[in-house]
Amino acid sequence: MKFVDEVMITVEAGKGGNGCMSFRREKYIPKGGPDGGDGGDGGSVYFEASESLNTLVDFRFTRRFKADNGQGGMSRDCTGAKGEDLVLEVPVGTTIIDTDTDEVLIDLTEIGQREKIAQGGFHGLGNTRFKSSVNRAPRQTTKGSIGETRNLKLELKILADVGLLGLPNAGKSTFIRAVSAAKPKVANYPFTTLVPNLGVVRIEKHRSFVIADIPGIIEGAAEGAGLGIRFLKHLARNRLLLHIVDMAPWDGVSPAEAAEVAVGELEKFSGTLAEQPRWLVLNKLDMVPEGEREERCQSVIDALNWEGPVYRISAISKEGTDLLAREIQTFLDDRLYAIEEDPSILDQEHAIREQIDVEARSRIEELRLSRGRAEAADDVDDYDDDDYDIEVEWVRE
Repeated sequence: MKFVDEVMITVEAGKGGNGCMSFRREKYIPKGGPDGGDGGDGGSVYFEASESLNTLVDFRFTRRFKADNGQGGMSRDCTGAKGEDLVLEVPVGTTIIDTDTDEVLIDLTEIGQREKIAQGGFHGLGNTRFKSSVNRAPRQTTKGSIGETRNLKLELKILADVGLLGLPNAGKSTFIRAVSAAKPKVANYPFTTLVPNLGVVRIEKHRSFVIADIPGIIEGAAEGAGLGIRFLKHLARNRLLLHIVDMAPWDGVSPAEAAEVAVGELEKFSGTLAEQPRWLVLNKLDMVPEGEREERCQSVIDALNWEGPVYRISAISKEGTDLLAREIQTFLDDRLYAIEEDPSILDQEHAIREQIDVEARSRIEELRLSRGRAEAADDVDDYDDDDYDIEVEWVRE
C-alpha cells in the first residue's frame, strides 16, 4: 500500500431541485388551482475521521467527488427527494485546507468526528407557494440553487504524544521496538524507515502514550535532500520530541556533528517546532568503550549548548529505556493535570500547532516550487508523481 499523506481534490455538493409548475386537473374540477411541489435539497459533502484508515491513498487517483442533486418538484404538491449526502472517510489527524483561500477549514483529530465541508443547494419553490387571494393561478416557480464547489488540499499528520527526531541509523526504530509492541523494520543501512511508524507505550494498565518514528533527516534536508523533510510535519502535533543521537556512528561523522545537523535542519524547517519541548537521548552507548562514554556524551552536550534533560540509553539491549519511558509518561501526565487546572494552556497549544502547520506548509511549498523550476530548467517533461511514491506496508500497532 502506498503511504500518501498529502492530496489535492475537488468536492462538489449537489444542486437543489427546481420547483414544479402544475395545476390540478381532475374530472368535475375544472379549476383546481396550483399544485406544483417544491424541489428537494441537494446533498452536502461531509468528511469523517475514521479509525480504520491511516493513509490518503483512496484519494490518490480519484480527485473529484460529487454529492447527489435534489429531485425536481412534482404535481399534486409532491416534494422532490433530497439528494443523498456524500460522506468521505479520512484518517484521524487529517487537516482540510481550501486551496483557493489557503484557509484551514477542518482539523479532524477525533475518531468519528464529522464536519460539513460543502453545503448542498437549496430547493426551488413550486407554484403552490405563490398562490394568494389576489393570485389564484400563479405561474411563478424558482430554480434550485447550485451546491458549493471547493478545491481542497488534504494533509495527514499522524497523532502521537511523542515524536522521534534524528539522523538515519540513530536507532529510532530500535527504540520504538524496545518500548512498545510496534515492530518496524530495523537494518544497518540509511533510510530503513521509509514512512512514519506508530507504537503504543504502556506503562501501567491505564497509563500509556503513543510514540511516532519518522524517517531520519540528513544534512540539506531543508533544501529537499533525503526523506525526512517530507515527514517532519508529522511532529507538529507531538507534545514532546526525543532527539536521538547515535553515539557510535558508522560513517565517521562525530556524534556532536550529527546532533548539530539534526537540530539545524529542524530549525530551518520550522523555528516554532524547534522551540517545543525536546529531550536529548544518547543512544548505542553499549558500542562505545566505557572509558570514552562520558567524553563523547559531553561533546554532544557542549556542541548543542544543551541545558535540558539528557538520557543515556542502549535501545537494542533496552538499557535505560524503561526509565526514559516512565519519565515521558510522568511529563505527559503533568501536562494533562496542568491543562485541567488552566484550560487556556490547551488554547496556547493549538495556536502553536497552527503556527507550526503554517511554517511547515510554507517550507514544503517553497521546496516544491524550487524543484519545479529546476526541472523546467533541465527541460524535464516526463515527471510523474508516482515515481516518487514509496511502496510500503503501513502497519499501526
